[in-house]
Amino acid sequence: MAPLEQITLREIRLPLREPFRISSGATSERRITLLELRDGDGVSAWGECVAPEEPNYREEAIDTAWIAIAQWVAPRVLGRLFTHPRDVHAALEQDFRGNFMAKAAVEMGMWVLEATRQGVPLAQLLGGTRREIATGISLGIQSSPEALVEKARAAIAEGYRKVKIKIAPGQDVAYVRAVREALGPDAPLMADANNAYQLSDADLLAQLDDLDLMMIEQPLAWDDIVQHATLQRRLRTPLCLDESITSVDRARDMVTLDSGRIINIKPGRVGGFTSSLAIHDYCVSAGIPVWCGGMLESGIGRACNVALASLPGFTKPGDLSPSARYWARDIVTPEWTMSADGMVPVPWDTPGLGVEVDVDRIDDLTVRQVVLR
Repeated sequence: MAPLEQITLREIRLPLREPFRISSGATSERRITLLELRDGDGVSAWGECVAPEEPNYREEAIDTAWIAIAQWVAPRVLGRLFTHPRDVHAALEQDFRGNFMAKAAVEMGMWVLEATRQGVPLAQLLGGTRREIATGISLGIQSSPEALVEKARAAIAEGYRKVKIKIAPGQDVAYVRAVREALGPDAPLMADANNAYQLSDADLLAQLDDLDLMMIEQPLAWDDIVQHATLQRRLRTPLCLDESITSVDRARDMVTLDSGRIINIKPGRVGGFTSSLAIHDYCVSAGIPVWCGGMLESGIGRACNVALASLPGFTKPGDLSPSARYWARDIVTPEWTMSADGMVPVPWDTPGLGVEVDVDRIDDLTVRQVVLR
């Protein structure tokens, strides 16, 4: 790899087609940090930081990640010679705690840069094998069970292979039951609580057992492993951990304690691709299914998720909805699409991200920018 010469940080504002509501709040416009990386040979590539507007998912938010990238992450990689992008992870971990999303933005960008430099698709550099990926949809909390049923029925008609239903106290069992009854026993449904419940809600959550769900995602605290183990013993439905899994060590803890039986790997949450690959490889060896979730990414972040989800251990449909699900117009061409049977193609014939970044549109959407050298 040629030494990294420059990182340009940009914040863009990208309005959602409709507000997306989870248990911790609603989002109608995404503030997104994009990164353009350029090495000493003039090769460039794009990356994305998935940190949300507020620290309501994990500790990070877009403004804290911006500071972390500028002050601590970028200085560790600029001008430094790396043999392979997998070596970036260790450089960012030494005496540098947390800040996984800030680290991931640069680390993943380095993988994209190397794939671009080698003239190979990102999926190939990561070790992917699939040519297309089964795709699920994530439905935000709706105003009524009837409104949720309408959304879920439309999703199944579009071909989605999994329907994830966001839940919160007071908008949970009755809502999910309404969808199950309307769509029938074969509809692939799951629930995602975004840590909205406590262990004292076990009896309530146990009612979901009767609805034959694929999984219940992260019902308890965002950093918990132990109480999820207690809850999993109470439920037949597999628990899936998301926010709690930030490294391969946390994945091992989950398996050791039987805190969950499925893992959602979001590369931005776990510090990038190197950590994601370690979690994936461990889960394959331990027999734990994994899938790739989403963070309302633009088409750039979506490209990274699609490449990762092409690895063989990603056996559950990912949250990889096409661009039109969220945006009136994305920032890449071609925009991400889905086939009628719910499959998203992996771009194997184009180097790097596999899509072209629309720089003119990004220029129009940019509200702040800084160049780090």
